[in-house]
Parts: sequence; structure tokens; C-alpha cells
Amino acid sequence: MDARNDMLRLLNGRKQGFSLEQPFYTDPDYFKLDMELIWYRDWLFIGHDCELPKPGSYITVQIGDYPVVLVRDQKGNINAFHNSCRHRGSRVCNTEKGTAAKLVCPYHQWTYELDGRLLFARQMAEGFDKSQFGLKPVACESVGGYIFICLAKEPADFAPMRAMIEPYLKPHQLNEAKVAFESTIVEKGNWKLVWENNRECYHCAGNHPELCKTFPEAPTVTGVQGADSDPEMLAHWAKCEAAGLPSKFRIDPAGQYRATRAPLLRDAVSYTMTGKRAVTKNLSDTVAADRIGTLMHYHYPTTWNHILIDHAVTFRVLPISATETAVTTKWLVHKDAVEGVDYNLEELTHVWTETNDQDRRIVEENAFGILSPAYEPGPYSELHEGGVIQFVEWYAAFIGPRLAEGGRPALRSVA
Repeated sequence: MDARNDMLRLLNGRKQGFSLEQPFYTDPDYFKLDMELIWYRDWLFIGHDCELPKPGSYITVQIGDYPVVLVRDQKGNINAFHNSCRHRGSRVCNTEKGTAAKLVCPYHQWTYELDGRLLFARQMAEGFDKSQFGLKPVACESVGGYIFICLAKEPADFAPMRAMIEPYLKPHQLNEAKVAFESTIVEKGNWKLVWENNRECYHCAGNHPELCKTFPEAPTVTGVQGADSDPEMLAHWAKCEAAGLPSKFRIDPAGQYRATRAPLLRDAVSYTMTGKRAVTKNLSDTVAADRIGTLMHYHYPTTWNHILIDHAVTFRVLPISATETAVTTKWLVHKDAVEGVDYNLEELTHVWTETNDQDRRIVEENAFGILSPAYEPGPYSELHEGGVIQFVEWYAAFIGPRLAEGGRPALRSVA
């Protein structure tokens, strides 16, 4: 039986409230279907506007088989292109980030404007039409300082996502912040295991001593399980919304993205070992309310986020293979905050650096155990793992109809 039909059969026969069958976490053919039907078809968080501060600033990213470059042009627009020269396909930009007046392919020096137009192709035959060989565009949108791309030929409408999320993000002015530090770790586990681990704090007390000093373990915190009946959450929402900060839990009908604001433990205001601020300067000039907790924004399949009074911690998930996932974490601070003056880098990053490494070990042990021939799907805790159940439900409902469609998705070709 081919992987598509096998995958659809297992999804249709899966037991509600249980983990997925082994192939979903281990099988290369299932992974290819995940890439084709989700990662190559949906909006993906890539980075932040502030990482492209001036014309010519660029960042690159690899999404499965697709190398992509994002660049700010002379008009201030952020453009995304397939990072593949229209001559013979070489990558045009081969570093993670940089600045360039023009995009020049290192192979034969074909030169592109920052808006993707081909400007120069040396020693081509008479009649060669440069206008037909610009870089191929990738759909690109920015909201609240977050840049998303979509590889699909006909991307889903981004407007509903913008309408829901932008009011939560806008006060924090992340488009004007700066990245104080970033790190990428490779977790030896399927991307869905990375997400499942993230979506619950059932494991936190036994694994995250640093995070548990400030972050509540209560399942109501992320909004999925009974937040609207939790007096502490309701009081926090009311306080923050009175200060002009949208806070109530909202989720899109398909369950792909959501946002909510949650209080930290006791008198904590930031993710530090003491609970005190990591940065003396507020992240945003327009947010001054005391003890706003953390704004948590999730968007499957690529990002979860924590935005605090003094800094933001953003996470990007990118699959490498059926059993490897890259997780990139960025710590954002006010654009004028000075390291060594306004913040100590080790103090700023300590809690999530430790937590990320702990989660890496958890995911890898989970992945290792799932490889056992004795593995079979087990029940999630309805009391503590509602977020995991919601993620798996989203995944099954999202990919199932696409599997049933048959055929390959329409994609923008590379070169």
C-alpha cells in the first residue's frame, strides 16, 4: 500500500485522545507527505522585520527542498524569492544573513535587483530578454514584526490571520526591536514530537526547574483548557485589556493560530531566575503597564512565542528529516537597549537556553522510545494535555482532506 493511502487509513482509524501511530513520527515517506501537504502549502514564520533593517539586508532559510531568500528593497518592502539563480540554479545568497547592494550569483555573476529583476547577465546571445529571468517570487507577508512566507502557487488568505493576531502584537513594536541573541539547536525527533512536547506543561515540574520559577504549570495558562473559567486568568485579561493590551484567548476556527496573555507566577515579571526584569528598558515605548505577564502567540506549524514587558522570546520550528528538527530561538529587546548596560546576556537567555536543552533531551528520548517495535499509541491526559490533543486534532483535520485529494500540490517551481 502506498504511503498516502496508508497514512489516510491510519488517520481515519485513529483513536481520539491518543498519540499517533509510529510511522507518523519515523517514516521518511510520511515525512515527505507532511512537507508536501503542510510545509509547502501553508504560511510559515521565518524571521522578524527588524532583522532586515535597511535596503539590501537579507536572510536565507531552507524549507525542505526549497532555499529561500528574504530581502528588503530600496522602497522598504520585504520580498521573498526562491534562492535559485535563473541561469543554472545555483544559490544566489549562500550565507544565513548579510547586506548587499544587489543580489549577485557567485557562479556566473548574474545580478538581480532587490525586487528580483535580472539586471545583468554577461555574455549572453543577442536577443536575450532579461525581463523573463527575474528571481521567482515567494508569497511574503509581515504582521506585527513577524515575517511569514508561503511556497504555494495559490497561498491561503493571510487576512484572517492578520486581523486576529495584529492587535495583540502591535503594542509591542517588535518591528522596531532588535535581536539580542539567537540560537539554533537540532532535536533528533520528528517535528510533531517537538510540538507535542511544547503544547503541555505536564512534564514541566520534573524537567524544567528554571522555567518553573516563573511560568505557571496550570493547563489553563495557554487558553485551550478552561481559561475562560479561571478567575486568575480572567482578572489578568481584564487588567491588561484596561491598559490597552488585547489579552483574551482567541483561536481561529481551524485551530491553526491563537493568542492569549497569561500571568507569571507570584510577583514575577520576566523569565529570569529571580523573576525580576532581564532588561531595564521596556521592550516597547508604548507598553508601560505593570506585570503584563506573557503574550503567547502560536501558529502551526512553525512558531510559538512569549512576549514580556522587557523582552520577547520567539521560536521557529523547521523540519530537517523524519527524525530531525531545527528549533531557532531569538531574544528580542528594545532597539536602543545596550548589552552590559541595560541587560546581561547570560541572565537574559539563561532560562530558555536551559529549557530548550531540556526539551531537546525529552524529545530525543521520546523519539528513541517510539522506534521500539513495542510502541503503540498511548492516551493523553485530558487534565493536562489538552493542548497536545488540540495540536494532533489540528494536524489530522488539516492533512486528512489533502491526502484524500490525491495528486501533488501545485507549487511554485524553483529553476
